[in-house]
Amino acid sequence: QVQLVESGGGLVQPGGSLTLSCAASGSIFRINAMGWYRQAPGKQREFVAVIASAGGTAYADSVKGRFTTFRDNAENTVYLQMHSLKPEDTAVYYCHADVVVAGTPFSTNYWGRGTQVTVSS
Repeated sequence: QVQLVESGGGLVQPGGSLTLSCAASGSIFRINAMGWYRQAPGKQREFVAVIASAGGTAYADSVKGRFTTFRDNAENTVYLQMHSLKPEDTAVYYCHADVVVAGTPFSTNYWGRGTQVTVSS
């Protein structure tokens, strides 16, 4: 009923920048929080950033001051702007959204398929 599609991943050198985007589509009545998680090889998926519908944000300590998340509610899209990238930021980045599907009273968590970010020289 709801699809999340990430884009913008790729290969970047240490110290570089990259911006990810995630567009939600389908039977959407309202999107509450949207956010980003990442999973590096051999590690568990970890929280990166979240943004509430009203715009409040929170970040993992490891990315504070380097990453910024923002959203376009009219387009149901969330972005993750990443600066000063480090090799340890290498991971598959997943978009997450807490969505109230049209015609239902409850919210459901949805995930994208992920986009690879590789930081290497």
